[in-house]
Amino acid sequence: MKNNNLLIVGAGSYGAVAEEIAETMGCFEKIAFVDDFRTVSANGKSVIGTTKQLQALSEQFGNVVVAVGLSKKREDLFEEIREKTSCEIVSLISPRAYVSPNAQVGKGCIIEPMAVIHTNCVISDGCIISAGAVVNHFCKCLEYVHLDCNSTVEGESVVPFGVKLCGGEVYNGKK
Repeated sequence: MKNNNLLIVGAGSYGAVAEEIAETMGCFEKIAFVDDFRTVSANGKSVIGTTKQLQALSEQFGNVVVAVGLSKKREDLFEEIREKTSCEIVSLISPRAYVSPNAQVGKGCIIEPMAVIHTNCVISDGCIISAGAVVNHFCKCLEYVHLDCNSTVEGESVVPFGVKLCGGEVYNGKK
């Protein structure tokens, strides 16, 4: 039987944001970090292991999210989790974000506070939509996209696989 514990892969600043969102969601019993380079998270919590221990830790943690800024690294970690663990890859959506009831959000996404995902948008697996980012109506963000703070995707655009928009950047990629 799956438990309600969350393992955050990545203990840097994105991990700290992910933990804060997970806490405000109020649906996880225990939250912990793994990281290959840190022993303490950016917000001062102990890291319980490395990504080499994901399989062993999957017995204690039914849910996992990858909180790593580099899209290629996020993609590689997703594949490793899918291949080596029984964990459910979950999305974290801040209660302070707006996600249209007609939008679709894939697995393993992190949607930060004050982000807007408008009518009929598709946010594919592994995307990070940062604070204040706006994904206007009928847009599609392909896998592992990262929209940094206050970036905007204009209506009916498609953001290609793994693209990162910098803070304040406006993207127009009509279908």
